[in-house]
Amino acid sequence: MDLKLKGKSVLITGSTSGIGYAIAKALLKEGSVVYINGRSEDKVAKAVARLEEEVPNAEVKTFVFDFLKTKEIQIQLKQLPEIDILINNVGVYTSKSFFETSALDWQTQFQVNVMSGVELSKHLMPGMLKRNWGRILFISSECAYLVPPDMISYSATKAALHAAARGLSQLTKSSAVTVNTVVPGSTLTEGAQEFLANKAKTENKLIDEVEQSFFEGERSNSLLQRFARVEEVASTVAYLCSPLSSATNGSVVKVDGGSSGGIL
Repeated sequence: MDLKLKGKSVLITGSTSGIGYAIAKALLKEGSVVYINGRSEDKVAKAVARLEEEVPNAEVKTFVFDFLKTKEIQIQLKQLPEIDILINNVGVYTSKSFFETSALDWQTQFQVNVMSGVELSKHLMPGMLKRNWGRILFISSECAYLVPPDMISYSATKAALHAAARGLSQLTKSSAVTVNTVVPGSTLTEGAQEFLANKAKTENKLIDEVEQSFFEGERSNSLLQRFARVEEVASTVAYLCSPLSSATNGSVVKVDGGSSGGIL
């Protein structure tokens, strides 16, 4: 299917690996011009080289920036060209007791996970509205609903994205700009693969056994009962970036394998 994204400029934060990288690859295959973002020149360069190898004739650009550098944000934003599609994917987390999670931990996660998208949307959305076309997507998480007790701060940031996205969508009335939230579930990113491998080694089990145990114990509500592939999330995001998704605005689209439950 032609998603009609050829030539569209895309910025994906946190896109050197995982879901962000898979989204970049999917959109490059559609002919989009994609800006890869990461904190280090080295990681970004490696991601770009890999994408250029995997997607021949891909037009890949770079936006190297650490969103914790709050004093430099406005300077960096001025270097960005017009962007048609903004995908707020970058995220950091801690996994520790609520009582051991420091104020700095909370502030760091809100700055990276929430304020990066706020700052980028504030900078890029006026241009989208002026040109009367654009897409802004916030990548949330099943944790916004499940709120694991060792990830309360992270879950709070992901829940905040839902409110931000819904509010921004109200500013797009009668335009061809849309703002939506995507909710992935447990996804087989590099981090998840490392988690499974380490746990398998520690418990002297096969990786498949560890995965099965995880879904039986910690994600028993999942209907998928396995980790989603990053490509499965990316394909949904690619559609929402497309002009074909014009009637979807202010919405929450779940790609969580049914883990969060409910009918809303």
